[in-house]
Amino acid sequence: MTQAITNKSSTSKRRSRWKNYFPLYLLMIPGVLYLLINNYVPMFGVVIAFKDINYQAGILGSDWIGFKNFEYLFKTKDALIITRNTILYNSLFIVVHTVIAIFVAILLNEVKKKFLSRFYQSVILLPYLISMVIVSYLVYSMLSVESGLMNKAILPLFGIDSISWYSEAKYWPYILTLVHIWKGVGFLCVVYLASIISIDTEYYEAATLDGASRWYQIRSITIPLIMPVIIMMTMLAIGRIFYSDFGLFYQVPMDSGALSKTTNVIDTYVYRGLMNLGDIGMSSAAGLYQSLVGFVLVIVSNYAVRKFSKDNALF
Repeated sequence: MTQAITNKSSTSKRRSRWKNYFPLYLLMIPGVLYLLINNYVPMFGVVIAFKDINYQAGILGSDWIGFKNFEYLFKTKDALIITRNTILYNSLFIVVHTVIAIFVAILLNEVKKKFLSRFYQSVILLPYLISMVIVSYLVYSMLSVESGLMNKAILPLFGIDSISWYSEAKYWPYILTLVHIWKGVGFLCVVYLASIISIDTEYYEAATLDGASRWYQIRSITIPLIMPVIIMMTMLAIGRIFYSDFGLFYQVPMDSGALSKTTNVIDTYVYRGLMNLGDIGMSSAAGLYQSLVGFVLVIVSNYAVRKFSKDNALF
């Protein structure tokens, strides 16, 4: 008798819970469908990396060729160069982006007037919203040999002759880094600023009463409290360390062959190979390789974080 009453009570609670949360389940359906269609269904295309695609036979009917598509990446003479460029550029971007974004976010937090704070945020975020194609022409207007601002106005002030920027590879690691920072640091800055704003002001008030300087408050309160966000954003960036901003490395250098030693990365190399050879299997293999390496790096970096601080690990 008691068991029957208990079962009936639990059933009624489940029905009540389902009734209460039914509107939320309805709201969840579009998001779930989007994830299934956009993220999970395309995973079937992974098999293309292991097949010699025949358009008449289709994906399932094409011949299996194992890891031959991966040989294009690893056996080419440029494999070392594109891997080196991809890792070094992205590693530099992660470090510099994080440092500058935190620094700018802290400065913006010190602006107490709402109008000025919002104005500065808009100015900093604006480059992030500009297409990389437009950015490439802005860079070209600065570096053009015939009419560029650098060659016509800035370099003559220092008595320096004009430089053919698009044929001198040694300058482009600095140029690409500056362009990437200018365009992308605004988004990361806003993320860190939101984290800083969410910190309880009582921490700063107590520190002020104890005589702590502003620098000491930033070092002892702000940085430690936003550290989980810093770690999360850094790990997400590490997961994409084998990916590159295609527009940055292809559009901005104007696809100049003279700059290939310093601007060629995995994404641009695969794109050029796909355009020349039309080999979809090779392109799919490169994407799978990048995804697997990124997944492993996230797991390893999260494991390293857990060793030092379990609370700051993602999982």
